[in-house]
Amino acid sequence: MVSEEGEAATQEGDSPTEEASSPRAWWHAWFRRLAFFMSPEDQPNWARPALLIVAGASAFMYAWQSSGYLEIYYAAAVRSMSMSWHNFLYSAFDPAGTVSTDKLPGAFWVQALSVRIFGLHDWAIVLPQIIEGALTVLVLYRVVRRLAGPVAGIVAALIFAVGPANVALNRGNVSDTLMILLVVLAADATVGAVLSGRLANLALAGFWVGLAFQAKMLEAWLILPALGLVYLIAASGRLPKRILGLGLLAALAVAVSLSWMIYVTLQPKEGRPYIDGSHDDSIFQQVFDYNGFGRLNQPSPNAVLFETIGIGSLASTPPGWNRMLIGPFGLDTGWLIPASVSALGFGLVARRRKPRADPLRASLVLWGTWLAALIAVFSVSTTINSYYTAALTPAIAGLIGTGVVLAWEHRQHVVSRVAVAATVLGTALYGAWLLPPTGTGLPGWLATAASAAGVAGAAAIVASIWVRRPKQLLGLVLALGTASALVIPTVASASVAANGLGSFDTPFEPAAYALGTQALFGPANREIAIKLLPGIERVQAQFPSRYLIATQTAVLGAPTIFVSGKEVYPLGGYNGTGRSPSLKQLQAAIADRDFHVVIESPKSKDPRYLWVAQHCLHVTGSAAPPIVGGFGVYFCGSVTR
Repeated sequence: MVSEEGEAATQEGDSPTEEASSPRAWWHAWFRRLAFFMSPEDQPNWARPALLIVAGASAFMYAWQSSGYLEIYYAAAVRSMSMSWHNFLYSAFDPAGTVSTDKLPGAFWVQALSVRIFGLHDWAIVLPQIIEGALTVLVLYRVVRRLAGPVAGIVAALIFAVGPANVALNRGNVSDTLMILLVVLAADATVGAVLSGRLANLALAGFWVGLAFQAKMLEAWLILPALGLVYLIAASGRLPKRILGLGLLAALAVAVSLSWMIYVTLQPKEGRPYIDGSHDDSIFQQVFDYNGFGRLNQPSPNAVLFETIGIGSLASTPPGWNRMLIGPFGLDTGWLIPASVSALGFGLVARRRKPRADPLRASLVLWGTWLAALIAVFSVSTTINSYYTAALTPAIAGLIGTGVVLAWEHRQHVVSRVAVAATVLGTALYGAWLLPPTGTGLPGWLATAASAAGVAGAAAIVASIWVRRPKQLLGLVLALGTASALVIPTVASASVAANGLGSFDTPFEPAAYALGTQALFGPANREIAIKLLPGIERVQAQFPSRYLIATQTAVLGAPTIFVSGKEVYPLGGYNGTGRSPSLKQLQAAIADRDFHVVIESPKSKDPRYLWVAQHCLHVTGSAAPPIVGGFGVYFCGSVTR
């Protein structure tokens, strides 16, 4: 029975069912679902859709053909860490937790969790870096937009997305990706403190820096001068309050950075893995010497590894003031360094009379200090890997994005247009000069096309001085000039993705170098381990042992751990020179039948490996497992102390 009120409501068409099914309600429902893709009220309509397109394109480049290219040492550690929470907590390299990784575990924790969720797959290990890289695009846009506006933000996001070093990095399993995301988050929190004056934002910035330290150690602290200087210069409040805020930022950063290290130090040594990269089982020595200040005056761990196992030296552009502008590092990220420096210089001069809290100058101070600090350290370090240079990309992107906005603001000045034209032309010609004659994925037309685009862009900007047109046309000319400077980096990044290159590769590198990195980090090392495994397992079945094999350096044992999940005893840690195990411990392990098979380089002068070569049976001929040439296989089944 229906009441009169209900009947009236029904006649008027007010029933919930009819309203929900009406076309107008259907469109409203879909509009609410699409609200995420619409720009907020304080931003132009194009801002968020453009940003999401850039972030989506970047994720595609990071993911395309990236599966199968893994730094096998890190991948093996991630598998070991995913096998038990004890290994996870202490960053164990091997399943039995004999030795730790030679890095802090922040990024590997994320990868190990991904493996626990999705299972052991190459894509499960690379997936966190793809997500982290795409998130960095979004966060960087926010940081730059808050100081320099949405145009600067979208330009910065685009430059970051197409940065060749950044694209190569995020296609692998290296920890720098997470570190970059976290320090950009720290920059965002610092900018929030500058704009609002709230100390809570500075505390958050310190927290992010501390987490970044867990991913890449001292490199994360290189960003602190940039965060501190921009807050000191541009934040509101009296100087004592700003200094207090910097103290809070530093205190939180140090406390979070050292928290896990202090915890590990307080644990009994017999209940955790030996700390790799240290001489006395000290996590502080691993972080501050082996991975820290030792990189300024000592050979890198990779250089020591190559020398230890006798496979030649590790080539690297030698330290120098121009290290980041030539050779492989120029190909990685040097393309736009001159343009970013030009934007910094032009901007500081243009904003010299502005108030202390001027946001555009604050943007220049933040990214300029970031860029200067990293270039200074990278230029004097003994050896650096190509993917290190990806940490420069946020600063380069932020400076150029801010520079574009400044060029627009000062478009009425002839000097400004000439400076922009010179920057566009110089960037294009410098990029063409950097290109090698031939290289992996290098189009023959690129140098000519990039030079022509630079000349055309610069000419259009200069010509606009004498042509009075609406400002929309001037904006188009500036956009075309910026795009012409991005031709080479964009093609380089596309080439990295199309050719399946990864973190240790350089755009347009020689074919021989590409093959070499594939041999080290591609599926080949795992195929060798798969061929080796059945014979080793038969030996272990006949001569039972705790460990499957022992290998000189953890790197030699990493493929076997990754493909089998079985225990490999890593002699000497990452580079084979670590003090664990000592000669007496090695002799005791062999006597106790912890392992029977040892794989080592016959070229080593280390007393431990010389002892194995002298006291164990050298397996040769058809009985030797199919391993990479140059390494010896020794059977120690009957050796006693």
